[in-house]
This record gives sequence, C-alpha cells and structure tokens, in this order.
Amino acid sequence: MIKLANIATLAGLLTVAGCAGLVRQFPVPGDSGDAVLAKMGRPTAVYPQAAGGQQLEFGTAPMGQYTWMAHIGPDGKLAAFEQVLTGEKFATIKIDQATRDDVLRTIGHPAERSTLPLRDLEVWSYRYKESGVWNSMMHVHFDRNGVVRQMLNGPDRMYDDRERFRW
Repeated sequence: MIKLANIATLAGLLTVAGCAGLVRQFPVPGDSGDAVLAKMGRPTAVYPQAAGGQQLEFGTAPMGQYTWMAHIGPDGKLAAFEQVLTGEKFATIKIDQATRDDVLRTIGHPAERSTLPLRDLEVWSYRYKESGVWNSMMHVHFDRNGVVRQMLNGPDRMYDDRERFRW
C-alpha cells in the first residue's frame, strides 16, 4: 500500500525535476556556436547573415512570452544574445517599410497567425511581458505584399480569468 506521505514526496520530487528543465545557463558573448547550442538546445530558426555568421532564434511560442536571438559572428563566436519580445524591440519595426522577413529576423516566429479578410491583412501575434510585467499580445499586420501596415498591442486574453471561466 502506498502511503500518502510517499505520494506527496514523489510529487514534490517530480515538480522539482520538471522545474530544473526550465532553468538555463544563458550563453555569454565569446561562447562558441557549439556552446550556445549546448546551453540553449536546438534553435527554432536559423537566419544567415549578409556579412557572414548567423542568427539563431530560440522561441517559446506558442504559449511562451520569450524569444532569444543569438548572433553568431563569422568567427563562430557569440557576438550578442538578447530577449527580443520587448516594447523596445517592437519599436524598431518600421511600419510601411518592414517585411515578413524583417519581422522574423527581429522578433522571431509568432505565437499565432490569423487573417482579417475584410481588410485583406495577415496578422502575426506575439505573447510578451509588456514592461516586464503585463501579459500582453503584440499584433503585427501585413498587407498582401508582406509589408507591415500596422502594429497593435493589448492584453493577452489567455491570461484573462473573465474569458477563461465564461459559461
């Protein structure tokens, strides 16, 4: 017979073991590309750079609120590592200029994709922590040519209890 205390102990150990997988040692500039992969795992996308080297995307979509970009120089070393789902990074996307490819290289793959048929727009939505605090979504709207025409942010309804428990 399994005792209740043993079940509680097992549950506690499994919880700690599960959380251990979430703890990462982030790479630092100067690390080799192999060291970045060892610390971060397989990237969700790889973007070649015009000047040589590559950019590695480590996204947590569709449910996560973080995407890290590792910039590997032509020498195979990490030049920069940053979390890109931030208000500051969204602000670098130029409306009426940026393309889908620009957006991918700036903030990575979206959590959700949808369309607004009446306006003939494709929308990529990104979960993020606005100001590091509020559960938010940034919606990037593209025209049929793949050019950014609008960006809107608002609360992430996934975290809104009123929506989750509506009968």
